[in-house]
Amino acid sequence: MAGVDELGLPTLYEWAGGIDPLRRMIDCFYDRVEADDDLAGFFPGGVSEHHRAHVADWWAEVLGGPPTYTERHGGYESMLRHHLGLAITPAQRHRFAATMSLAADDAGLPADPEFRAAVIGYLEWGTRLAMENSQPGAEPPAQAPTPRWGWGVAPPYQG
Repeated sequence: MAGVDELGLPTLYEWAGGIDPLRRMIDCFYDRVEADDDLAGFFPGGVSEHHRAHVADWWAEVLGGPPTYTERHGGYESMLRHHLGLAITPAQRHRFAATMSLAADDAGLPADPEFRAAVIGYLEWGTRLAMENSQPGAEPPAQAPTPRWGWGVAPPYQG
């Protein structure tokens, strides 16, 4: 899928500072997950370095960075397969989203409202799709492009 064309605006990936801050966010998130009774069960034995790296690649690509996840890890279909059969509950979905928001704070990602609104917009969309596709009998699309998230209605404030 082509990137979101927002002429003259940095991508969310660029605004975040690139892969390193996003990887910090993912590490902070999974550190919190491993200590969370509601979420740790999805990762018996902890969250591997391999998994953390793949998820960082996913977030980088979704936020407008390089297509590493698609090129090396199978793209959207691969991400969907990881959630099949997990039967994620609404409470777990909410806990995941809240924990990721806290991890963005922990990692020092930009705190401006415009950036956070865009990131939380993707997080809401993505976690709701993951929850739906994790249910017994779910039939997610056979093929779909990796989403590329943009600023939406509130471009970066550069006052």
